[in-house]
Formats: sequence, structure tokens, C-alpha cells
Amino acid sequence: MSDFIRITVTRTAGSAPRDAGTSMIVWADRQDGTIGGGALEWEATLEARQMLREGRATQSRTVPLGPDLGQCCGGSVTLDWALNGAQAAPAAAPLWIWGAGHVGRAIVNVMAPLPDYAITWVDTDSARFPDDIPQGVTSVPAADMPRLANHAPANATHLIVTYSHEVDLALCHTLLTRGFASAGLIGSATKWARFRSRLASLGHTNAQISRIACPIGQPELGKHPTAIAVGVAAALLKQADQSVQQGETVG
Repeated sequence: MSDFIRITVTRTAGSAPRDAGTSMIVWADRQDGTIGGGALEWEATLEARQMLREGRATQSRTVPLGPDLGQCCGGSVTLDWALNGAQAAPAAAPLWIWGAGHVGRAIVNVMAPLPDYAITWVDTDSARFPDDIPQGVTSVPAADMPRLANHAPANATHLIVTYSHEVDLALCHTLLTRGFASAGLIGSATKWARFRSRLASLGHTNAQISRIACPIGQPELGKHPTAIAVGVAAALLKQADQSVQQGETVG
């Protein structure tokens, strides 16, 4: 039986032609299935055949779906290539950061070097992002951020640090309706008390609302954006470690 490469969509951000979990198989002389067609599939297939020629086993890459590919989806997809369906490296945990202001930038800069997170960074306009986006971070301009939140993975962690209390509230409402792994909101005790009341009036129970952490980070470290980011990172790393330990205990 001849060697093949399985190409799998492991993650999507924004608008994408196919959902995560979609895959196709590429041999040297044929292919089966589709990951959405167009330039994305064409280039992914060329890469698969290059891997077959070179004998490479696995690789992963995030591909923006924009003008460079002649596409107008505006999102991105993460693809895994695996020789003969070999198990690729475990997928990174999806982390969605809402807001590219001072705190959002600090959190991204602290979290981006960590290998276990796939970061999607969202704000209302491309001009709100810095010129240099850290490697491995997918920036997504979205005029309607709460609408985009409907397309986030159900297992994503969310950090809400936008410029607008109304957008913050709408994001909380959307995420509570859709589901999430964990979520944090920047703000004071006063802001959170007001949000809890408004979210309850939107039909969410106290137990559901309490799944959102507010404030985020470690308040004793201070209010400087980097101090907030360090506290957030520490909390996420602790959370990840506890999840691993619980998995080992169950196993």
C-alpha cells in the first residue's frame, strides 16, 4: 500500500470553509476528500506531496484566509499533515483574547511564548492591533465581536479585555449561551456586580454566571497591564496543571 498524507483541520478562527475535524488524504498521484477547496486546499496538497517526496512525518501550520490566498473568508485555519495518518502532536488549547488594548497586548505577549496555547486575538478593527503580532498568534478583526464569539470552539478559554463595557457584557452573554471551558473578565467588584445583575436579567443562573472570573489575574500584583498579564498567566498555568493531575488520577 502506497504512503499517504492525511491533512486535518484542527482549529478554525473566524470564517473558514470547513469545520475543525475535517480531513482529506493525499497520495503521490491522487487525493480523496476535501478541506474546503480553492487555494487553501491546493497549497495544502502541494505541501503533502512535498512531504511524501522528502519522507517527513508530521507538521502543523496556521494559515490566514485572506488576500494572499485569493480568498475573502477573513479567518484562519490550523492544518496538521500526518504521514499515513500518524498521530500528530497534541493540539494546543484554544485561548481567545478579546481586546487589543494595553492589557490585551500585555496578555498576548506573556502567553504567546508558552507552547500549549493556540491564541486567537480579536478586536473590532485591524488598526487596533500592533504592527508586530507575536509568532503563533492569529489576529482576527471583527466589527461584531459577540457575533464572532458564536463561532469559537466550545472548549476555548476566553479573556475579555475590550475597550467597551457594552461589548464586554455582550461577550459574556454570548459565551454563557454558547458554552466555554473557562472565561475571565477584566473589571472591578462594582462592574462585576452590575454585570451579574444584567446577566441574570438575560436569563442566566447564578451558577452559570459564576463560571466567569472577575477580576482576572491576581489583584495583589497591581493594576499595571503586565502585572495583570502575569497574574492571568499564572492562573491559566495552574488551571492547566490541575486538569493534567485530575486526568492522571482518573486514568
